[in-house]
Amino acid sequence: MVRIFNIIVTWGWCPILITVLALLGVVYQWPMELVAPVLGVVLVIGLVVAVISAREQQLERSSQRLKQLAGYFNRRFMGSSSLSIFTIIDTLYNVDNPQLWDWARACDMSQRVFNTWYNAFIDRLESDTRTGRFSIYLRIYLNEFWSANNLYYEFIEQFHDIAEKVEIPVSIIDQFNRFAMEYNTFAGSFQETIAELKRVARTEIEPPSVKMVSELVAVKPVPKSQDREAKPTRTTQGGGYYM
Repeated sequence: MVRIFNIIVTWGWCPILITVLALLGVVYQWPMELVAPVLGVVLVIGLVVAVISAREQQLERSSQRLKQLAGYFNRRFMGSSSLSIFTIIDTLYNVDNPQLWDWARACDMSQRVFNTWYNAFIDRLESDTRTGRFSIYLRIYLNEFWSANNLYYEFIEQFHDIAEKVEIPVSIIDQFNRFAMEYNTFAGSFQETIAELKRVARTEIEPPSVKMVSELVAVKPVPKSQDREAKPTRTTQGGGYYM
């Protein structure tokens, strides 16, 4: 009952007021040239309020969706989750390739920094949600979440490049492909949320900037006679690993 009353107060005050004024005008025989402008002003005010309210509700829905995505990303792709790209990178220690181990160790150091940063981000987001300040810093949180996702994607891309050039066990490839399927679902939802926020909050981030992940196909062993002595080398910047 309270909810219905709130809806009537929020959305129904304008037609109700117009109806009341029109009836009073008829009963008391007010001049039409006086009543018409008043009804017109009330109608315009009602339309403006309705547009603003609709925009605020859409912004609230998009904000809630952004918070849910940030929490989902934290649960599914961070920490010790089996779908974390860092967990998948750790499986490279089972491959007999010391150069892969060097890269995995470099990623392990980056993971600690990344986890600390993202945990602080989640703590601030939850704190501002409780105090009602999330909407005030919405653009800041969107930019930071987008930056975190882009950094995370760099590790995905590096692992993908390695797996396309170096023979690794099929079990690791299968694990990565399961990760890719769920990550792409998240990326699609993130793109939709960015598009919604761009319409209602005029944010500057473009949806296509959140990239999808391609699945992997196992690399076939190369006979030694066809080996061109192209060995993997480790770069000194960002823990990268390229042929």
